[in-house]
Amino acid sequence: MLHKLSNHINKNLPFLKDKKLLIAISGGIDSVVLTHLLSALKFNISLAHCNFNLRGIESDKDEDFIISLGEKLNVKTFTTHFKTEEFAKKNKQSTQIAARNLRYNWFNELIHKYEFDFVLTAHHADDNLETFLINLTRGTGLEGLTGIPEINGNIVRPLLKFSRQEIIDFAKENNIDWREDKSNAFTKYTRNKIRHQVVPILKEINPSLLDTFANTTEHLQENQQIIEDRINEVSLKVLQKNFKTEKEIIKIEIKKIKSLSNSKAYLYQLLKDYNFTEWNDVYNLLSAQSGKQIFSKTHILLKDRDFLILTKIDFSTALETIFQIEENTSEIKQPIHLNIENVIEKSTENKQTIFVDKEELVFPLKLRKWQNGDFFYPKGINGKKKLSKYFKDEKLSLIEKQNTWLLCNNNNSIIWVIGYRQDKRFVPKKKCNSLLKLSLIIRD
Repeated sequence: MLHKLSNHINKNLPFLKDKKLLIAISGGIDSVVLTHLLSALKFNISLAHCNFNLRGIESDKDEDFIISLGEKLNVKTFTTHFKTEEFAKKNKQSTQIAARNLRYNWFNELIHKYEFDFVLTAHHADDNLETFLINLTRGTGLEGLTGIPEINGNIVRPLLKFSRQEIIDFAKENNIDWREDKSNAFTKYTRNKIRHQVVPILKEINPSLLDTFANTTEHLQENQQIIEDRINEVSLKVLQKNFKTEKEIIKIEIKKIKSLSNSKAYLYQLLKDYNFTEWNDVYNLLSAQSGKQIFSKTHILLKDRDFLILTKIDFSTALETIFQIEENTSEIKQPIHLNIENVIEKSTENKQTIFVDKEELVFPLKLRKWQNGDFFYPKGINGKKKLSKYFKDEKLSLIEKQNTWLLCNNNNSIIWVIGYRQDKRFVPKKKCNSLLKLSLIIRD
């Protein structure tokens, strides 16, 4: 197996050579064998072990075992403790999801602090098959059937082409000790039930199951890439992205999405990363009345005339909060990014850049969201106008209105509907001696 892994890395993962590698190690046979293999191949490795405090004294024995292994192999070992169940309850997560989030957050901390290049996990071919079967039984799109990726950002899985039996054989042949988690034998867990009851039957039917499965996932991955290429092509035609006060707004043109051969499938592919679950409701939004909304845990999808408009839910209390801007402030970055600069003369103005007469300002200025009853005197328009009427005339969607900020004088008079229109009362006179340039910085 040592020679086989060396060849696999040389052929498919050559970028791992001469890099700082962090092995995620539990103490189980898979991660321990991976550690012995890479140590024997003289890779620059360190170990990272999480004590989740889920198995009492057994968890502590796992940690002691890892520390001893690190000393034996003369490699740096990092350990940490988590109150996993407490974290899971507080964040309303399953214990499994909580442990995963805690684990990878800690890995990222180690990566940044010690400048590791990659994190290695010991997932193998049987893990991949089990994950496929779990996703299949729960229901999933094509991406859920393409298996565990061998490379996912800075996460690499060198053993993904190897079977569990190969790992067991190597450990026994080389007298390698490991820690056995007794819960792996409990069939009350879905993965264990599939591992111990389903996979053996499938292997009995097809002794070459892992090889067959590897070929199948390769074909599925190729098909998934074709889909992604097509979605990227469609996105350029039907999506419009822009930023208002640093909040991303994505518009899907309804006429164009309806013209596609299977608009429901395309909508799923375009929106699958935004946590929507009721896909029939999402599809029906195409024909719904303007103003109809669908919510996910993180986003709002709004039908607004000829578009579906997607934006992230703002969980802040910004609606009730007033931010103050003191005199001589040159820049603020929260809740939006504004540059404030004293200048001698005016230059180009647009919706993101205005000039005001500083002598007309009473500090501290106020930055707030709009409220019913607000009015201003729009530059270029005679008289005053209620903000609600201005928004309607400009055909702003509900989401765009919710994301709009106002820059106000200390007496609450509106100086600028930021990103849209300046109030003409603060437009500098021709002989202004105190000119202030205000610029909204839009993120890339």
